[in-house]
Amino acid sequence: MLINNTVEKLNQLKLNGIAKALQDQMSNSATLSLSFEDRLGLLIDHEQSYRDNLRQERLLKAAKLKSVGACVEDIDYASKRGLDRTIVANLISSDWVSKGFNLIITGPTGTGKTWLGCAFGNQACRKGFTVQFCRLPLLLEEMRIAHGDGTYRRKLMQLAKVDLLILDDFGISTIDSESRNDLLEIVDGRTSTKSTLITSQLPVDKWHNYLSLGNPTVADAIMDRLLTNETRLTLSGESMRRQKR
Repeated sequence: MLINNTVEKLNQLKLNGIAKALQDQMSNSATLSLSFEDRLGLLIDHEQSYRDNLRQERLLKAAKLKSVGACVEDIDYASKRGLDRTIVANLISSDWVSKGFNLIITGPTGTGKTWLGCAFGNQACRKGFTVQFCRLPLLLEEMRIAHGDGTYRRKLMQLAKVDLLILDDFGISTIDSESRNDLLEIVDGRTSTKSTLITSQLPVDKWHNYLSLGNPTVADAIMDRLLTNETRLTLSGESMRRQKR
């Protein structure tokens, strides 16, 4: 009866990890033979792991990754995709996110750009960083609506706070002057402090022409912010979808 009251109080104090670990200890004779200090240490370790797992689940849910199951352990190096293991290993560490560096993944359709971006996003969540996945065409449409309903400034502030912002499908659709200015505001609010990951079928050397629209000044500003402290992965080869089929 006493242990049940203790477990109930632990749950009321939101020490759910310790509560569960205590119940496990009481049913494990090997654990009961340990000293009080050792058992207490195990309880605290379990609580820490429990909270870390909860935080990771919250971060992954908030990230809204398109490829939910994508993870760096499943990266395919066998296919001729142009992946450099050394560069990928450095990216897996997520140090680039902590430093506010950018990552650009380009390549033909089907080569796994979005999946790879989601895998790095998943890894960043596991490292404790906040992540948000957005298809750029849809995000720019949301910004257009935000201009009209008065939420534009708040939306920009939300995007500026995310440790890693994934902008998928850059250059896949035409961009008008308003959307181009919105893109500048988004990346400007993140420069030097937060990381941006971009996936695109469009090679980087064609980005300026895509963004210019008769006003190269804004294109210059966007390019300057995206191509500062960036790592590039240029994928090649046949479509991964076609290979799977």
